[in-house]
Amino acid sequence: MILGKVYGSVVSTSKNEKLIGYKFMLVQYIENDKPVDKYIVAVDGVGAGIGETVLICTGSGARLALDRSDAPVDAAIVGIVDENQG
Repeated sequence: MILGKVYGSVVSTSKNEKLIGYKFMLVQYIENDKPVDKYIVAVDGVGAGIGETVLICTGSGARLALDRSDAPVDAAIVGIVDENQG
């Protein structure tokens, strides 16, 4: 799992048909409770908004988290963090 903050959205009008209907979000990594200069594009599976802290699942687990095992997904937002007690 990766902890990150949604930095913005990525608009793609032309994409794989298995990704139609999903939002792509640009997420900044958080390490040691601080944002770092590292980003990832993740498919939003939970309706996250810009500025929210999120949990990201990567690898084959990302496809499973979206219930789309046949979709070309390597990173998915799977949770919105309410509180971080780190």
